[in-house]
Amino acid sequence: MNRHKLHYSKYPEIKSLMGPDPRLKWIVSTMVAVQFLAFYLVKDLPWKWVFFWTYVFGSCLNHSMTLAIHEISHNTAFGNNRAKWNRWFAIFANLPVGLPYSASFKRYHLDHHRYLGGDGVDVDIPTDFEGWFFCNRFRKLIWIMFQPLFYAVRPLCINPKPISQLELINVAIQLTFNALLYWIWGVKPVVYMMMGSMLGMGLHPISGHFIAEHYMFLKGHETYSYYGSLNLLTFNVGYHNEHHDFPSIPGYHVVSPVIPPYGR
Repeated sequence: MNRHKLHYSKYPEIKSLMGPDPRLKWIVSTMVAVQFLAFYLVKDLPWKWVFFWTYVFGSCLNHSMTLAIHEISHNTAFGNNRAKWNRWFAIFANLPVGLPYSASFKRYHLDHHRYLGGDGVDVDIPTDFEGWFFCNRFRKLIWIMFQPLFYAVRPLCINPKPISQLELINVAIQLTFNALLYWIWGVKPVVYMMMGSMLGMGLHPISGHFIAEHYMFLKGHETYSYYGSLNLLTFNVGYHNEHHDFPSIPGYHVVSPVIPPYGR
């Protein structure tokens, strides 16, 4: 009996946790509004304070937004019956991130769930080149700093898919938003936005879960779970083993006593 059937047979009440998260659309909309307010507030700040608030606040919020897009990719904002609503809402959530990726993320993330740890199909695991080249402390530091770029380029090298219409729309909407942000409030909000995304998914403590989730430290263990307080900012994505066993359950339900936490 596989893991899914074993859990469902032992804990049949798990199925009651599946479905959309009624709070998610309001939480994400509030996060977008807060980041829009931050764009306005940083436009007249000295550069040193732009950089300070980018690292302390903007990078955390943008990292959290990427995890919100991850939640939405599982149709937890409006449910499976309104899949297109989830896709468009993800593009909306993508706006303060600055990098147009929500539509592509959905397509490749399904492969990550279907072929967890599979060479050539799971684009969340590093390429052979990454493992060979980034092999000392300094090179690993560079790799962590530019981790978002590796996530963006890796699918094109490992398992490229034809570009979809929704991906083109995602790019067009995002680039238009970025241009309008620059035209209305200048370069500082754009720097705050783009640097916040690069730092929040790279050289920042909150992004440490990427390494724990997707890189094999013990043979046969493709992913691990984290049960610390940073889950409050990441929609409980640290419960990663649990998420892969129950991807249809929203993050806020993963801490339910119905679901047995692993490794505790």
